[in-house]
Amino acid sequence: MEDEFQALKSNNTWVLVPRPSGANIVGSNPIVKASTVRVVLSLATIYRWSLCQLDVRNAFLNGNLTETVYMEQATGFIDARFPTHVCRLQNALYGLKQAPRACQADQSLYFKTTKSITYLFVYVDDIIIIGSDSSLIKSFVTRLHKEFSIKDLGLLGYFLGLEVSHSNTGLFLSQAKYAHNILARAGMLNSKPVATLLATTDTFLSKGVSFHDPTLYRSLVGALQYLTITRPDISYAVNQASQHLQAPTTSHFQLVKRILRYVKGTITFGLTFSKPTSATIVGYSNADWARCIETRRSSYGYSIYLGGNLVSWSAKKQPTFSRSSCESVYRAMANTVAEIIWLTHLLRELHALPAARPTLLCDSKSAIFLTQNPVSYKRAKHIDIDYHFVRELFSFGCLYTKFVPFNLQVADIFTKSLSRPPL
Repeated sequence: MEDEFQALKSNNTWVLVPRPSGANIVGSNPIVKASTVRVVLSLATIYRWSLCQLDVRNAFLNGNLTETVYMEQATGFIDARFPTHVCRLQNALYGLKQAPRACQADQSLYFKTTKSITYLFVYVDDIIIIGSDSSLIKSFVTRLHKEFSIKDLGLLGYFLGLEVSHSNTGLFLSQAKYAHNILARAGMLNSKPVATLLATTDTFLSKGVSFHDPTLYRSLVGALQYLTITRPDISYAVNQASQHLQAPTTSHFQLVKRILRYVKGTITFGLTFSKPTSATIVGYSNADWARCIETRRSSYGYSIYLGGNLVSWSAKKQPTFSRSSCESVYRAMANTVAEIIWLTHLLRELHALPAARPTLLCDSKSAIFLTQNPVSYKRAKHIDIDYHFVRELFSFGCLYTKFVPFNLQVADIFTKSLSRPPL
């Protein structure tokens, strides 16, 4: 990082100037979404495409700016003489609106489609190239070498803490090394593993004795949030811990330690991407009504599969109060559909959208009925209009909504603490 910073400075990428009043200051660079990474890797598995990894030695592009753009000084490299100054950019860094864009669904993803397909996505100075023509990829890498200082890392193996293992059946994504580092930071490498994330009676209440080191709490929870890139099983518990970053208590920290003990026993867990028989989009949506005993707001979650490969998921608390379990599930379905729509836009831009309509599975028959019938009921007429777009998509034939039994509802892991499965 320090070498890249000095390279940027020596190449006059910016100059320090006093902070101008009223000017827009850009922060850190946008980066490719984790969901996009999983989608593209899933496509590579489905179609048996080539994957390679590059590293840009100096994290900047040689694009001259014609507009005035200011940037905050980089964390850890603030000039002691002028701590309140900002950087006036003279060259285009990654992610600026002045830089070229190729994909509207994710602005850090680039693609080219001719007779073959090539995808390129950027995470600051790390680049992954995926394509159907390996010779075209080699030619493209050669061209990049002529323009920029780039290191060819070969077959994708380790990317931003993600370990990628290749096999005849597909890919396996894990973060074992990253998880080991979290445990070392917490001093829990020798801790005793537990079989479940949280006891079914565990709750993250706001009241309690304040934890003496809130910075440590925030650091560990932030690290666990990044671990969820390949670990959907810890998403619910980490989301619960994330709701108390402002004022953590000793009880909160004990629950975080339990999460870490679970990670210790499942450190090799990850995501498996395999080649499916059909590349369809299937989503699971669920909500646990009034889960929070303090606010009585519901927890909701979803998981979305592309060809049987899990590419997107979420575990959150709903921002509004629901008057019934049907309403909380209906709102959860709307949020799930919003993610499905984004996914279809991304796949359409990448020329990889499945022909079949997406399917959304839910274990609430009353919520399913609301999506398939335009009749207004007393229990539904107070729901915001924007949640009813699920019904519109169904009526337009853009989406299937189907019932799934609760014992097959995989989104349950995002809404509550589950007990240990029977041996």
